[in-house]
Order: sequence, then C-alpha cells, then structure tokens
Amino acid sequence: MASIGIKDVAAEAGVSVATVSRVLNGHPSVSPGARTRVLAAVEALGYRPNAVARSLRTDRTRTLGLVISDVMNPYFTELARSVEEEARALGYSVIIGNADERPDLQDHHVTTLLDRRIDGLLVSPTDGGSPRMLDAARAGTPMVFVDRWIPGVDVPVVRSDGRGAVRDLVAHLYGLGHRRLAIIAGPAATTTGRERVDAFREALAAYGLPLPDAYIGQGDFQAESGRRVTQGFLDLPEPPDVVFAADNLMALGALDAVRARGLRVPEDIALAAFDDIRWFVHTDPPVTAIAQPTGDLGRAAVRALVDRIGGRPGESVTLPARLVVRRSCGEAATSQDPSPSPVQRSTP
Repeated sequence: MASIGIKDVAAEAGVSVATVSRVLNGHPSVSPGARTRVLAAVEALGYRPNAVARSLRTDRTRTLGLVISDVMNPYFTELARSVEEEARALGYSVIIGNADERPDLQDHHVTTLLDRRIDGLLVSPTDGGSPRMLDAARAGTPMVFVDRWIPGVDVPVVRSDGRGAVRDLVAHLYGLGHRRLAIIAGPAATTTGRERVDAFREALAAYGLPLPDAYIGQGDFQAESGRRVTQGFLDLPEPPDVVFAADNLMALGALDAVRARGLRVPEDIALAAFDDIRWFVHTDPPVTAIAQPTGDLGRAAVRALVDRIGGRPGESVTLPARLVVRRSCGEAATSQDPSPSPVQRSTP
C-alpha cells in the first residue's frame, strides 16, 4: 500500500499543499473552516507527518523538554501531566527527565534534551540549579522555570505563592489552641525550601509565637527526612503541638514516625502539610494541607515557553495557594471531609 503524503491530505480536504503545511505547523493564518477540513482529512487518511524531515525543514521539532525535581513526588507527577496535556493541545510533544533532586542528573537531562533539538525547556531547578542548566539559560535557550526558580537568572518563572495560605494555616492552628508549632523544612538551597520557612516564621510572629531552632528540622523533600526530623521533635523535652511539613512526602514520613511511637494524630500531635495530594483525604485522619493550583501552573508554564519559542518575552506567572482544612490538627469531624484537590485538566 502506498504511503499517504501531504498531497493526498490536500486533495482530500480540497485545499492547497501550502495550507496543509500551515495547519500542521500551527500557523495562525489558516481560516477555521480550512483547518477543520485539513484535520478531518488527516484523521480520515491516517496521515502521519515525518517529524524528522519536518524538523530539518523548519528548524523546529515541536518538542518540549521538562526536567522535574522528583517524579516520585505526587505534586510533580501531576505537574508533568498538566504540562503534557497543554503541550499536546498546542501541537507539541514532551520529553520528561527526572532529576531526583540531584544537580548532576539535572545536568544530564538538560544535555540530553538539548542534543535532541528540543524547541524549549521547562525546569524545576534542584539544589539551586546546575552548571549545564545555567549555561543553557544564559545562552538564550527558550526556557521557563516552574515551581522553583533561581534568583538573578533572566528566565520567566511560573509558581504559586504560598505565603497567604501559610498565614491562613497558622491562624487556623492558633484558633484551635496550638501554640508550639514546628516545621520540617525543605532544602535551604531551593527557593521553595527557603520561602516556606520564612512564610511560617512571619506568620507565627504575627501571633507573638516564636520559632525556636529546635522546632526547625532540616528535610530534603523526601519521606525519610520527614520521618527522621519528626523523631527528633518527639524526643524534645517539650515536643511541639503541631508539625508542619513543607511538602507532602515529608508529611507522610512524619505520619509514619508518629505512629511508630504508638502516638495518634491529632490527639497526641497535630500534622499539616504543604502540597496537598489526593492521598491525604484517605489517610486517618485526613490531612489538613496547603494546595497549589498545580494544573494551572503546568498550563501557564507551557504557554509561557511557547511564547519564548515564538520570540515573545513570555510572562512570569504567580498564582495563590489555598488552605484545605481536614481533621489532622484537631478540627471537629464533619459528616463529609473535604475532597482532594481537584485534578485540573485542559479543555479539549
């Protein structure tokens, strides 16, 4: 059987070959009617363009790279999903690299993606960045930082602002009668690690509450560090009333540590988390958490990157996080706990 070519698509749609080419390359000058006919002809004929040949002609591969900090973290998994959905809607494919919170792996993925001639790069920098990534940004590679960023690097940043939600959390905890509040911090080398501790300290100060050094535990956004830090809190002569974990995996580790001591949440110690995940509604008790607008962040990051690829500036975007109250801090039980943060998906 002869292979289907672009001329066959043009004949089927009743348009010129040039029009088919413009539709396949996402050119905005095609009328809606012609675009619909071309896409219908592509579907009817089962036409698949030769991506390699097309990239050689246009110097574009219609491919984006995404390097995330930890694919095992449900937050980044959902972020990657929304990135892939939005990219697909705009005619791009996505290749994902998992840095596993390691700068050397981040550099490896950045190098590999650039070698594959991606059109642009989305990065959630790990540990303050890495040499190859910084070189790529400074060389003008179309790039957008998502979730985390590196101060001083001229790259658009798409992120959430959790300060308001942290203030809401502390007000909520204070209203429940909690006065000794501790935090499991993320890596100080990351912007999110620093920002969440600063926001927590500022929120406590508004109520005249201190944040002693003993109530700041250094984690690494991994469950084991949440377990280790919480064990240290429980060994203190005066343990905290509440442990606030600066990400979801550290919160799960904290929950493990409390249960390993035969203690109960929230009767013996309360627990709250940054980065709500769908699992938290199924834990016992359901975990009070700060939810980021993950789907919106992923979509906004892709749009900013496509702008950069097209020669436009690409805007930084900051979206607010929100507090989701459940029952892990001593809240009264209700007939129905809040549902998980909704999975936000692109409309077709």
